[in-house]
Amino acid sequence: MADAETTNPTQQPPAEAPAAEGADAPKGPSKSELKKRAKEEEKARKAAEKAARQAELEAQKAAAEVDYATEFYGKLPLNQSQSRPRRTRVQIASLTPEMDGQTVLLRARVQTSRAQGSKMVFLNLRQRTDSIQALLTVAPGKVSKQMAKWAAGLQIESIVLAEGIVKKAPEIIKSASVGDVELHLTQLHLISGLETVLPFTVDDANRPEPPETEAEDVQFKRVLLDTRLNNRVVDLRTQTNHAVFRLQHGIGHLFREFLDGQGFTEIHSPKLQGAATESGASVFQVSYFKGKAFLAQSPQLAKQMAIAADFERVYEIGPVFRAEDSNTHRHMTEFIGLDLEMAIEEHYHEVMELLDGLFLHMFRGLRQKYSKEIDAVRKQFPADEFKWREGPEGTLKLSFREAVDLLVEDGVAREDLDDIDTANEKRLGRIVRAKYDTDYYIIDKFPMALRPFYTMPDPEDPTLSNSYDFFMRGEEILSGAQRVHDPKLLEEGMRAKGIDPASMSYYLDAFKLGCPPHGGGGIGLERVLMLFLKLNNIRRASLFPRDPKRLEP
Repeated sequence: MADAETTNPTQQPPAEAPAAEGADAPKGPSKSELKKRAKEEEKARKAAEKAARQAELEAQKAAAEVDYATEFYGKLPLNQSQSRPRRTRVQIASLTPEMDGQTVLLRARVQTSRAQGSKMVFLNLRQRTDSIQALLTVAPGKVSKQMAKWAAGLQIESIVLAEGIVKKAPEIIKSASVGDVELHLTQLHLISGLETVLPFTVDDANRPEPPETEAEDVQFKRVLLDTRLNNRVVDLRTQTNHAVFRLQHGIGHLFREFLDGQGFTEIHSPKLQGAATESGASVFQVSYFKGKAFLAQSPQLAKQMAIAADFERVYEIGPVFRAEDSNTHRHMTEFIGLDLEMAIEEHYHEVMELLDGLFLHMFRGLRQKYSKEIDAVRKQFPADEFKWREGPEGTLKLSFREAVDLLVEDGVAREDLDDIDTANEKRLGRIVRAKYDTDYYIIDKFPMALRPFYTMPDPEDPTLSNSYDFFMRGEEILSGAQRVHDPKLLEEGMRAKGIDPASMSYYLDAFKLGCPPHGGGGIGLERVLMLFLKLNNIRRASLFPRDPKRLEP
């Protein structure tokens, strides 16, 4: 008989006791929250459906819109000289309103690009110092929307091959150097694009230097000189720099032109030498097999030896090296020297007068033949026009003592003028400009103590020398003199300057064989260019400048 207390297997366990009153219970989202979520999900669904429909419509539209201009634009294959169709190409500078309606082909860089809607693109195309506005407009059967979109996406400074129709501009286009015409593009192909980011734009690099008083937050970027020199290839693309180096070329050309007409012979002297020619403190020493050599501080010795060899009149254009730790606006450790040497018949002023004629020829030639380039530089570097004296009065010539007197009259202590330092040179330049209305002048008869060992002393006062310096805007641009051609006097001069004559026996031997009286001078090409244009820093006048802190690029 079963125990009365045995549990019935079908009996359900007792229900759990209700939670104590006041205990926390889990809560679900509220009705308003659920409603908000549902609304957001519906909104997202509709947006996705709309985007999908739009994408489908655009795809259908693109599929229906045939690009009929595929042959008229795009990237060209790499030029490996595969063919030579000999198509005539033009220079932007040659385009004129008289060519209205003519089709031309040209290669240029894209300086600026601006899309106007989806059917029009403006490009500024540049060649050297010249630029022109080009216009690409969508036209049925000729220029497609795809072509316009591609053109608008071209990177600034890309090189393109552009074909178009010359059109007379309705008004002068101020943003282009050739402003009386524009080019309506019919074909545009990419020759070379960019594979890196531009450090700055050519437009920014072309802007005038802001005045010192201008606020820091100027509207446009200012590209500093160090930034320019660190990215020199881009900087050199500016119209200003193209003009600067066309003018540098002009100085070299005019120098040769004048001297060739005066019976000079161009020579080329070695730049590795066995001894210092000027001062041991300013010479670069290099290893030379088991010995040592020096980089030439000037072609001075070679020029004089050429005169001893009866060349009579010689000149050279070549590099000059100076190991001077001078971080100034007008010094470099390597520059281009324009040097000449000539035999004297009677007086060293024959040389000084020929040099004066040379400078006047260069100044006149630059103004007459390179006015366009000078104007281009002036846009970025505004300056007073360089002045020199013409007519019967000729170039201003002062003795060293007269130059000192002018400075003393202006308040400089005479005891501070044993030599005229850089500050007083500039001061003298301002005095001369105000008193004589010229930026170009000559100072003659320098103290012997200030000149190299090979300088001829004055016959009446051995403390003075038969030497001269030429100046532009208060800065020296040429140093020259009559040279010592007597070997005994030359040895004395060497010893007085601390140079052992035995170390330069090859040089002395040339004079022991007989040498005519002679003189000459050395000009710094970059310094002449800097001062003529008033560029304010010689590094702007050097393609890839070298100074104590810069050996690259």
